[in-house]
Amino acid sequence: MNQLRVSSLSGDAFAVECRGHTVVVDQPLAGGIDNGLTPVELFVSSLPACVAFYGRRLLARHGLRDTLTVDAKWSMADNPARVSSVEVTVRTEPMPSETQDKFRKVIERCTVHNSLRGCIQTSIRIETGLLDG
Repeated sequence: MNQLRVSSLSGDAFAVECRGHTVVVDQPLAGGIDNGLTPVELFVSSLPACVAFYGRRLLARHGLRDTLTVDAKWSMADNPARVSSVEVTVRTEPMPSETQDKFRKVIERCTVHNSLRGCIQTSIRIETGLLDG
């Protein structure tokens, strides 16, 4: 199983560590000190980042210019607080229509998109006592 660790920094800021990399998450100035993305922004960013990865790979395989940009807009809902929708827009250089169909199929099957469309089994376990470093 893959894993990562989230550790307190100060206030509402946390360090997310995985495979030797660290990403800081925080809250905007209204509640934090704005040192990084909020956890929700980090969550949402995984979808366009995954789409970009899959899309770039397909473009490169087809000998096309493999630069692209991916934008995401999302909406929130309450009760329970959650991301209710994400709209992803991918911009590329022009490509043949048959490649465009393949491109759409590939990016719609990226790992994060598949995970969001399916049911993700989650569990939260609480351990109290001494923190291990």
